[in-house]
Amino acid sequence: MFTVFASEITIRPDDIDLNNHVHHTKYLDYVLAARYIQMKENYKMAMSEFHKLELNWLVSTTHIDYKRALKLEDKILVKTQSESANGAQSRVLFWIVNKETNKVAAEGYIIYTLISMKTGKPVRIPEDVIQIFSV
Repeated sequence: MFTVFASEITIRPDDIDLNNHVHHTKYLDYVLAARYIQMKENYKMAMSEFHKLELNWLVSTTHIDYKRALKLEDKILVKTQSESANGAQSRVLFWIVNKETNKVAAEGYIIYTLISMKTGKPVRIPEDVIQIFSV
């Protein structure tokens, strides 16, 4: 299995919905923000490196199981783990955890597709990139 990386995310007032908890769409924002940070800090290959290669990651599939509500005062950890890389796609598992209670608020996976910025079409993930993300 690959390493699980964690990033702390602060819940902002504009994340809160009319029911006084985090709106369900924000959970995906948290995962994408954490992954962006982790690419640079943990994998040492920031998104800007992909752009220099005229490559970009797009979200192809998202699956989220909501377990517990998050509220404004909560502090969260977003944990992610690369699960696989095949062809042009990479599957990443995630858990959004209430830092105080250590309980999972949401979990799921995202399938990213690597595309050429020139053509907009999927491209095979280079072997050196697979090695970088296989820690």
